[in-house]
Amino acid sequence: MDGGNRKPLAALLAANSISTAGTSLTLIGVPWFVLQTTGSAGRAGVVAFCATLPIVVSAVIGGPVIDRAGRRRVSVASDTVCGLAIAAVPLLHYAGALEFWMLCALMALNGLVHTPGNTARYVLLPDLAEHAGTTITRAASLFDATSRGARMTGAALAGVLIAFVGAETVLLLDAATFGASALLIAAGVRGVRSAEPRTSAAPVSLRTYRAELREGYTYLFGNRLLLAVVVMVLFMNGTDQGWNAVLLPVHAETELGGATQLGLLTALFGAGGLTGALVYGAVGHRFSRRAVFTVCVVLCGGPRFVVAALTDTTLPLAVTMLLGGLAGGVLNPILTTVMYERVPQRLRSRVSGAITAGCELALPVGGLVAGLLVESVGVDGALLALGGVYLLATVSPMVFPVWRTMDGRPSEGARGGAPAAEVKADVARE
Repeated sequence: MDGGNRKPLAALLAANSISTAGTSLTLIGVPWFVLQTTGSAGRAGVVAFCATLPIVVSAVIGGPVIDRAGRRRVSVASDTVCGLAIAAVPLLHYAGALEFWMLCALMALNGLVHTPGNTARYVLLPDLAEHAGTTITRAASLFDATSRGARMTGAALAGVLIAFVGAETVLLLDAATFGASALLIAAGVRGVRSAEPRTSAAPVSLRTYRAELREGYTYLFGNRLLLAVVVMVLFMNGTDQGWNAVLLPVHAETELGGATQLGLLTALFGAGGLTGALVYGAVGHRFSRRAVFTVCVVLCGGPRFVVAALTDTTLPLAVTMLLGGLAGGVLNPILTTVMYERVPQRLRSRVSGAITAGCELALPVGGLVAGLLVESVGVDGALLALGGVYLLATVSPMVFPVWRTMDGRPSEGARGGAPAAEVKADVARE
């Protein structure tokens, strides 16, 4: 970094890393907890559905709320509520009072408030990068790399902890990470103007809220490249949700030896992603974005579904996931840069909410369908079916001409004459 006040950016990166590590604990701990307590892949799919449907709802309607309430406040409130919801699961279980519907309700609450917090942190990144005296591209690569490193660490820790102390302890640790993240944002991002509530907004009313919400979606639907990204990532995220919430946990339990292998595989995918993000940040500017993206997006997803279906040992899948993570780590920095270049600063939260809503629209369906497929056609059949969907989605950059514009930078007028902004597309939710 070149100068300026780096503390707010450092606080954001630290808070996001801790929160992301905690999310990895949830990603592994909750499905494993459901499988241990119910023995049903179908119920694991139902829990995944309940956890992700509110994510879509909050993403659809939440963009204007983030600006009005303030990005710092939204992030802190989100982490606080998520921590309480996650902690309630093991505490109710220990008390013998946890019913299945309660688990579904708590995970739904977690999903409802989690996305606004993530979005609030992410849309702060350009301003905090400028505050720190560094470039947006460098900050975006650092944000993605630290997120992937935290995801890798959290996954490995989850696998070990589940094996030794149980999924309940993992969920309690996850709740603690949310608390730490909330404290870092509350203390570290204080005094940053873009993090505070928007005081110049029109008075709150249903009409102004709808107008602000419509503005974000209108911008998205008017940009063909961003719309193509959203459609492709929608299918990728849906199938990844089925993989993470049902298919990989069931495969690890029945074929690979348990939670330790699950944590190892998820950590390897995260390690590959971290490496890919760092490598692209160092040398990626030398190559065509579209060419690199087209190759990496095909390699990051479909192969692991096929290898898992055709093998019953850890090593082939471990190698595939490491390589898939390496390819996947390249994707978000590319999409991040493209989106920063195309979204005006004043629309940042609203367009981010619209993109997140579109990208995550299939999340509830992915987990539910995976659970139903496992119970109807078996794990291998479900893996091949969802792997086929993933592959079809990721060949779109080879087929549709709009992807050729990925290498071009829009004019200042095309960005609305405002500073470039970034919107996060959560590719391959590890």
